[in-house]
Amino acid sequence: MPFAFAATSVKDDLGNVVTVRQPANRVVTLAPHTMELVCAAGGCDRIVGKGSHSFYPPIARSIPEIGDNRQVDIERVAMLKPDLMVIWRHGLSQRTIDQLKRLGIPVFISDPRKLEDIPNNIARIGKLLGTSPHAQSEAKRLRMKLVQLKSRHSQGSIVRVFYQVSDRPLYTLNGEHIISEAIQLCGGVNVFADMKTLAPQINVEAVLHANPDVIIHTSVDEGSDGLAFWEKYQVLKAVRQHHLYSLNPDLLDRPGPRLVGGVRAMCEAIDKAR
Repeated sequence: MPFAFAATSVKDDLGNVVTVRQPANRVVTLAPHTMELVCAAGGCDRIVGKGSHSFYPPIARSIPEIGDNRQVDIERVAMLKPDLMVIWRHGLSQRTIDQLKRLGIPVFISDPRKLEDIPNNIARIGKLLGTSPHAQSEAKRLRMKLVQLKSRHSQGSIVRVFYQVSDRPLYTLNGEHIISEAIQLCGGVNVFADMKTLAPQINVEAVLHANPDVIIHTSVDEGSDGLAFWEKYQVLKAVRQHHLYSLNPDLLDRPGPRLVGGVRAMCEAIDKAR
C-alpha cells in the first residue's frame, strides 16, 4: 500500500496557517527572494514557475515565468498545477491571493522583517517540502553566520550610517526595516531610524544635518548618480573621509539567504570608518 503522509501545517509571516497534505513537489515562487528561500530549503528542483526578475540561482533562468508580484497570470499558474506557492506580500493584491487560494493552492506569504525571519522562513518552507533535515541545517548555518558577524563587528565604536535606497528621488529606510537591524548588527546606527515611514523620501538638507560617518548605496536604477552626487558636499564627514560605499543590491535588497553575505559586506564597509 502507498506510504501515507501526515498533513503538515506551518504559519507564514502574516500568521496564516498553511497546510499541505503531502510534501510539496510543484512550487511556484513570485519574488526573487522567495525562490532563493525555496532553494535554500532544498526545493530548487521542485520550482515549476517563477516571478520575473528571479535569476538566482542559475537554474532559475530555465524556469517559466508566470508574471510578477503586481500581475500574476492566473491561468498559467493553474496549468502548472502547483501544490505550493511562496509569495511576497508587497505589491500583490488580496484579490490575487484569493484567486490563488480558490484554485486550492496552499499559499505561503514570506515577508521577513527581521534577520532571524530568514532562517525561520527556510525552516518552515522545509516542513512544507518535506526537506526539514536539509532546511534546518541551512537555517542553523545562517543563524551561526549572523552570530559570528555580530560578535565580530558590533563591539566597536558606533558609526553613523545613511543607507541610500535611491538618489532620484532620495529615499532611505527607517528603523523598522530589516536593513536597519543589519546596520545595528554591524555596530552602526541608522541616522534616519526615527522616521515614521518604512521607506521615507528625504532631502539633501536632512542628510547634511544628520552628517553620517558612512553612506551606503545599492540602487542600480538607470540614470542614477549613485554616490557621485555627494562628492560636492565636502561638509559631510562621510565624503571628506571617503566613506562612500556602493554594495551589491542583489544581496542587500532581497530578504533571502544571500542577505547574510550582504550584511558581511556592509559590516566591512562600516568597519573602515572606525
